[in-house]
Amino acid sequence: MSGTPVSTIRNLGPAFQAECTRAGIPDAETLRSLGAHEAYRRLLAAGTRPHFIGYFVLHMALQGRPWNDCRGAEKTALRAQFDALRAEARPAPEDAFLARLDEIGVIAPRRPETDG
Repeated sequence: MSGTPVSTIRNLGPAFQAECTRAGIPDAETLRSLGAHEAYRRLLAAGTRPHFIGYFVLHMALQGRPWNDCRGAEKTALRAQFDALRAEARPAPEDAFLARLDEIGVIAPRRPETDG
C-alpha cells in the first residue's frame, strides 16, 4: 500500500512529487519524517539542481505555511543552511573532473596503494 502523494502537501505539485520519487522519497509521510533539509539533501544527491526558492518552499510546505511566508531572519538562516548543503553536496572540482575522465575511459581506475 502506498502512502499519501507528496503533491497533496500545500505548495508541492506533481513536478516536485516526481523529483521526490526519483530521490527515493515515495510519499508525503516519508517526506515529513525526513524533514525539509534531509529531503533536499536526497534530492540533490539524485540530481535535482539546487535552487534556494525550492529549498525554502519545501520548509514552508512542511510547516503548512504559504510559500511566501518566509522573510527576514528566518529567510537569512535558511539561506545559510541552503548554502552549506549545496557546498556539501557539490564534489570538489578536481574530483568531478577525474570522475568524468574515468567515466569516458581516459584514465585507468585507481589501484589501492600498498605498503611495499
